[in-house]
Amino acid sequence: MKVDFKSRGFRAAVLIVVCFPGGQTGMAQDEPLSREDRSKAREMLHNIRDDIRDHYYDKKYHDLDLDARFKQAEKEIDAAPSMNYALADIAAAAAALNDSHTFFIPPPRPYKHSYGWEMQALGDSGCFVTAVRPGSDAEKKGLRPGDQILTVNGHDAVREDIWKIKFVFNILRPQPGLRLMVRATDGSTRQLDVMAAMRATGHLRDLRDWSLDQDARNAELLHRARSVEYGNDAIIWKLPNFIFTTDQANKMLDEIRSHKALVLDLRGNPGGSVDFLAHFLGGMFDHQVKIADRVTRSGSKQQSTKSRGDKTFNGKLVVLVDSESGSASEIFARVVQLEKRGTVVGDLSSGSVMESLLYPHQMGSMVMTFYAASITEADLVMSDGKSLEHVGVVPDVRIIPTPGDLASGRDPALANAAGLVGLKLTPEQAGKLFPIEWPNIEAVPGK
Repeated sequence: MKVDFKSRGFRAAVLIVVCFPGGQTGMAQDEPLSREDRSKAREMLHNIRDDIRDHYYDKKYHDLDLDARFKQAEKEIDAAPSMNYALADIAAAAAALNDSHTFFIPPPRPYKHSYGWEMQALGDSGCFVTAVRPGSDAEKKGLRPGDQILTVNGHDAVREDIWKIKFVFNILRPQPGLRLMVRATDGSTRQLDVMAAMRATGHLRDLRDWSLDQDARNAELLHRARSVEYGNDAIIWKLPNFIFTTDQANKMLDEIRSHKALVLDLRGNPGGSVDFLAHFLGGMFDHQVKIADRVTRSGSKQQSTKSRGDKTFNGKLVVLVDSESGSASEIFARVVQLEKRGTVVGDLSSGSVMESLLYPHQMGSMVMTFYAASITEADLVMSDGKSLEHVGVVPDVRIIPTPGDLASGRDPALANAAGLVGLKLTPEQAGKLFPIEWPNIEAVPGK
């Protein structure tokens, strides 16, 4: 069954999954809607509409009748059986723009949860389990890396819909467990009911406590930049996101430029700061290079790198991307291609390349409800005159791990990238360089 926004709560879309600290939402999201909560849902809907109307980069909204779409959503909210469905109606209205960076961020839940496993699209062959948390219910139920996920709660797990599944079950409507249809590496198919680990969190007291900046700091602790050096000959640098300061960019580049070659692993990197992108990309060139044209409501303006001059890294460069590489990481890889600065290895990237700002809101006094809208403020047109949105970056060398590679912990893409800079790494050795780091969560029934 294809994912349908109108079925079983699938009414929202977002390409990158963001996690927010839990807090008191001031509403029961699974219970029948009260008159007061229905009014709150309408207020959220109207504020999200106004954010789009006031800030969206395309004044024509891609020929979408914005008012008509949000009036439709208001009628749906009037008939919604619960707050979950009302929130889904708001998310679906924002998603009608079909824009990777414009989406509704609903009120956070008063708990954190972890399903204890990760999945990813691999080429055109489907979605596969890439990691399973030790001690989790997923591990106890027999889920293993390399297993193909056929369906999640009855919905087909295919490349074009994986982001919808992740958004709904991580952000819009987290579940105590998921029913999976799984195909093992031996070809056998089975159904698994995998429970999530959950932990209650404190209440939010101030809007400043609920922000992308705070979440970025938490993410930085859990997903730090990591590297492995091979003398002065080469360094392999795994960059989990672009949410770093320019000072941090300079420190990274100072460490990198003392080597003759760099393998930059941007797999799973969802992007981040425009300033970090300009500084970090500028560290790869001894002259100013065009990044893209920012197309906004008021016109077009060129965005360029910020060169470090004689502090530039001049060595050999290989960049790794995959289906989870998004936004700024895709721009980095594409500029490297267009400027013929290096080689891009891996899988087709996600194609989620716009520039957006977060617009937070709150309602209530004694008990506050927090929500937000991410609104695209600029399209980014590369130097070849094309946008990467819904297109992605096609690697120069396309290498996609097999289910057997995942099951055995092999990383053929990283091994190939290492070989391009003169390093001899087997896929088995490459697979051990950057083990997954799971966040701490006290949970029942898993860990």
